Amino acid sequence: MYVITGITGQIGGVIGRILLAAAQPVRAVVRDANKGKAWVERGCEVALATIENAASLESAFRGAEAVFALAPPNFDPQPGFPEAEAIGAALRSALVAARPARVVYLSTIGAQASQPNLLTQHTIIERALHDLPMPITFLRPAWFMENCRWDVAPAREQGVIPSFLQPLDKPVPMVATVDIGKLAAALLLERGSGNRVVELEGPHRVTPNEIASAFTKVLGQPVRMQVVPRDSWEGLFRLQGMKNPLPRMRMLDGFNEGWIEFETRESGSQNGSTSLVSVLQSLLQTSSE
Repeated sequence: MYVITGITGQIGGVIGRILLAAAQPVRAVVRDANKGKAWVERGCEVALATIENAASLESAFRGAEAVFALAPPNFDPQPGFPEAEAIGAALRSALVAARPARVVYLSTIGAQASQPNLLTQHTIIERALHDLPMPITFLRPAWFMENCRWDVAPAREQGVIPSFLQPLDKPVPMVATVDIGKLAAALLLERGSGNRVVELEGPHRVTPNEIASAFTKVLGQPVRMQVVPRDSWEGLFRLQGMKNPLPRMRMLDGFNEGWIEFETRESGSQNGSTSLVSVLQSLLQTSSE
């Protein structure tokens, strides 16, 4: 039995479909039974659990050959990241009690960084899970190409995309969620031993200016990037409703300054095959539906 948390999301959905196509038994972990109906129709078992509740997770993980675990995104964590501490403790307790044969945890590029930032949430959870009594793989993907969904409207309507990634000619490691899902499914099926870190990015690194060029290509109209000044970030993020914007700001600093990077740098990462243009085409199609 392969247990997939986050199966209603982009990455978990890819994993679930790949494993079902390979005739593997899948248990979909969902918070809401209604969201699990589509996966029941596909042939999955469904378990109800929340990532913060160790007892519900333990029940969902029981009898598993492998578990795919992820934490829901939290862009505005409380100071000190207590939410991540709670998730790490709940996951650890559930996995120790349920004893699946192996685990894949979806972490992030830069999880090893020492400077506190938004991605420190994964650092905390990795720390909680690093000495489990079963093999665990920490899958650390790059910046999601699908984050460009927030750029679709300004690109289409104004032809100008505000960029927090800067300078505009600095390459950034990015990857498509479909490639993350494909690799995660392969890792779940591997019967290796021991703990490891696997790092994944796309076919090549992408600059903000190249993102604008890709939008120009798929929209058929000129699109350019415009730097958002660093001293305006906090005010902008607070206007968006954030109460604690510093971790997000420091994450952006980390990408811009280069200290959020793969532990093995670019030479040690694996590469997905999905291009930025194909991701943008999909995002544009979805936004038009």
